[in-house]
Amino acid sequence: MTQDYFMISLKLLGALGLLIYGMRMMSDALQKMAGPQLRHILGRMTTNRITGMLTGAFVTCAVQSSSATTVMTVSFVSAGLLTLGQAISVIMGANIGTTLTAWIMSLGYNVDLTSVVFPAFFFGMILIYKKRHRFVGDFLFGIAFMFLSLVMLSSAGKEMDLEHNEAVVSFFASFDTGSYLTIISFLAIGTIITCIVQSSAAVMAITILLCSTGVLPIYLGIALVMGENIGTTATANLAALGANTQARRAALAHLVFNVFGVIWVLCVFYPFVDTVCSLVGYNPAEGGQATLLPVVLATFHTCFNVTNTAILIGLIPQMERLVCWLLPDRQEASQEEFRLQYIQANLMQTPEISVLQAQKETGHFGQRVQQMFATVRELLEEKDDDKFQQLYNKVAHQEDITDKMEIEIARYLEQVSDNHLSDITKQKVRQMLREISELESIGDACYNLARTLNRRHESGRDFTPALYDKLRRMMQLTDDALTQMNNVMTGHSREHDIRDTYRIENDINQLRQRLKAENVKAVNDHEYDYAIGTMYTDMVGECEKLGDYVVNVVQARFGK
Repeated sequence: MTQDYFMISLKLLGALGLLIYGMRMMSDALQKMAGPQLRHILGRMTTNRITGMLTGAFVTCAVQSSSATTVMTVSFVSAGLLTLGQAISVIMGANIGTTLTAWIMSLGYNVDLTSVVFPAFFFGMILIYKKRHRFVGDFLFGIAFMFLSLVMLSSAGKEMDLEHNEAVVSFFASFDTGSYLTIISFLAIGTIITCIVQSSAAVMAITILLCSTGVLPIYLGIALVMGENIGTTATANLAALGANTQARRAALAHLVFNVFGVIWVLCVFYPFVDTVCSLVGYNPAEGGQATLLPVVLATFHTCFNVTNTAILIGLIPQMERLVCWLLPDRQEASQEEFRLQYIQANLMQTPEISVLQAQKETGHFGQRVQQMFATVRELLEEKDDDKFQQLYNKVAHQEDITDKMEIEIARYLEQVSDNHLSDITKQKVRQMLREISELESIGDACYNLARTLNRRHESGRDFTPALYDKLRRMMQLTDDALTQMNNVMTGHSREHDIRDTYRIENDINQLRQRLKAENVKAVNDHEYDYAIGTMYTDMVGECEKLGDYVVNVVQARFGK
């Protein structure tokens, strides 16, 4: 008998592993199939809280994983593709969408799914070998594994025959289902197990299994389901640990949403559960009808999430303020510590979405080098020795950051390239590698300008008022080029004309030629000495080089 239970337990664990693997496989395949469109779906369909909620529900129903949707949403917030308010509405929808999983599982315990499993395996294998449709094949395999695991769980539950095992029955019967202490204890157990397993679907499957055999009272089963709702938030919160503040706030909002739901349900626990049971036609007092219990659990899961969303959908701004209060902006001195703003390796989803994050980070790189150039312009005007040294050190530190940004973004893009990419995505990766190389060169040019100014400062010499005016004019044109570059990088290339960049670069070239010719004449006329003239032309030449790097960045973004 002991050996029989041991083998059944192994079968049970294997079925759970297959369930988790099948759902993960199905979710990943759907994300890869829809990768390029997910950004547009989540971006365009989250214009208000209702559409955001519906979008979250739709995406979760499609990928069959609220954790996948939530982590995806957190990564979009991290990359600046969604606002915190939009993310909260999507997360609310994800909680509604995940109720479909519970219904599929309850169906698996009441319907023989083997007729679906084997055709799915057959057609999935054919499609996997046809590489063009391999993601569809992976999806079918995921469905087949999930349904097969449900059949195995149902079979294992019948083999265990727990309803006739006096020890198990008496164990669960020893708990007082009318005590809030018992309910809270099972809620905590459900939370802890889900946090450990990192799959609410697996814990839901076990709960349905125990309830369907009749050994686990419905009140305790529902307490476990409530705990699963809290435990499933751990995935997104763990993924967001190394992310920026906004991403961690989005993950925290998921936890706040579910904790609030659990609190109000606990306040009306027994009347609420009895109402759900009456909807299904089950009487908790009489017991019996164990086959209805999976349906009761699925119904409760749906009612819980739909009601919770209905209550909180109008309070999204208040939730936003709450999580902002709980997680205030970190007082990070961006100059003291290097940190990528949008790319978070632990939040990497599908390659298509990862490329969007890299694009956002590359745009931030462009803004950084323009800020660095702005510091150089301040350095030109500074006369105080201490402040001059502070600004010079700031530029040196910024130059070090640009070197690190190039390496980190390139490393991230290399990781993305290891995946199966579409031709369009491959082209985007190549373009970004060109962009970050040229952006790092812009950082070098800014540092060279600062070094020239430092050399002038240490020499004790100074530019004449006329030279200052000419340098300001050249630097203003260069800054215009950087502004145009950042406009192109943060928008769609079709919204801009590359000829605007060419015109600014032409103006820079013409000004450089004129200033160099004027410098030769001024030195010959002894308006200033040769050393000052050399430093002046070095700065003019470096600005012209910087303008060339800007053109290279814009050309890369336009794919030229």
